[in-house]
Amino acid sequence: MKIDVLVAEIGSTTTVVNAFSGIHTDNPLFIGQGQSPTTVLDGDVTIGLKGAVEDLKSNLNIAEVEYDDFLASSSAAGGLKMTVHGLVYDMTAKAAKEAALGAGAIIHLVTAGRLRRSDIKKIQDIKPNIILIAGGLDFGERDTALYNAEEIAALNLGIPVIYAGNIENHEDIKEIFKDYNSKLYIVDNVYPKVDLLNVEPCRKVIQNAFEEHIVHAPGMTKVRSMVNGPIIPTPGAVMEAAKLLKEDIGDLIVIDVGGATTDVHSVTKDSDEIARILLSPEPEAKRTVEGDLGVYVNMKNVLSRIGEEKLQSELGFDIKPIIENYKPIPKTDEEKRFVEKLTLEAVLTAVKRHAGTVRRLYGESGRKSVAEGKDLTQVKYIIGTGGALTRLPGRADIMEKISESGKGTELFPTKEAKILVDNHYIMASLGVLSKKYPQAALKLLKASLEI
Repeated sequence: MKIDVLVAEIGSTTTVVNAFSGIHTDNPLFIGQGQSPTTVLDGDVTIGLKGAVEDLKSNLNIAEVEYDDFLASSSAAGGLKMTVHGLVYDMTAKAAKEAALGAGAIIHLVTAGRLRRSDIKKIQDIKPNIILIAGGLDFGERDTALYNAEEIAALNLGIPVIYAGNIENHEDIKEIFKDYNSKLYIVDNVYPKVDLLNVEPCRKVIQNAFEEHIVHAPGMTKVRSMVNGPIIPTPGAVMEAAKLLKEDIGDLIVIDVGGATTDVHSVTKDSDEIARILLSPEPEAKRTVEGDLGVYVNMKNVLSRIGEEKLQSELGFDIKPIIENYKPIPKTDEEKRFVEKLTLEAVLTAVKRHAGTVRRLYGESGRKSVAEGKDLTQVKYIIGTGGALTRLPGRADIMEKISESGKGTELFPTKEAKILVDNHYIMASLGVLSKKYPQAALKLLKASLEI
């Protein structure tokens, strides 16, 4: 069987390989999937990759797999760990954080202002894959970013450093890093003017730096012996797919409930009404990741949010045996109903944290309304991906409750938003595929969503 492209999703525990054919035609097809345990801890991720390919061969009942391209996304080896350092938290530090999250990073530290000794110690302990320095509007304040660059360069960590601050600092930043063992990337300012975000150039550089350096991560050193195309962070791949889809069908939100985290990706513009009263700008493409909301690793966190007695009363059966023998994949009807309740709580909480709100302020001139955060009221589609929202029987019902739960002051999607499910669970893989074959990726994505 001729396979045009294999796309691997190298997770922290499982590696999945998806096979696609007809990539160069008007009828690209998703033809099969294989999976195997990830082998980062064995010092060689290709062991798990080869295992997933063997499983794919078994599922397709073929002796050999021939392909032209092998692409990948990865959240293994700790994913893309970053620290972000700006000038003012609500401005440049926030803008830099948005750029990093949208690229698929896991942010371990955000600082504003001059780095303190405690901050330097945290950076050393975190051992980030990439450091992002921002700060200062273009032709504005210069010294904080330069000071932070001096401190970070002196650590000589040998990792990529991205500078995305005041344009006037470019020559000085080059001088600071020229004698140190860090690859320096200089990119457009993420916050060049007041109320103007410019995060997309920085996001692209973050993904390029990740791809260039991830092959040196533990267990990833041999990955280029198999993967001959792009390698991007898995959450960043989902964002790439979301942005591609938005251009075709309109404003949308994508929710991925996993075992440890819940990610929300929105690609939507503010309504005219909200844009007029927004206190600070939001990116069109925004990602939030909730590290306490997962339905396996963080099951007890979500359960405590609901309340054990309340959940048992709602379900009408004893949930203690399920809690005591909790499995990553529910099998029985009772286990599935239990996980659906956890998933609903994770979804509603994550969207609430992602969405903005309208507040009423009272002053000498009377009452006025202001908006903070991301406006989701223009969203036309709510899309579910990830294990829980693609496999649970009640997945559509869970997502329909999003618009029902928004209070008047919360900028939630409206009841007109349609529910879509990534039925083949390939959205991340198609985000990777879109880097090289955008038209084929879009057609495959719409087929998985059944639109």
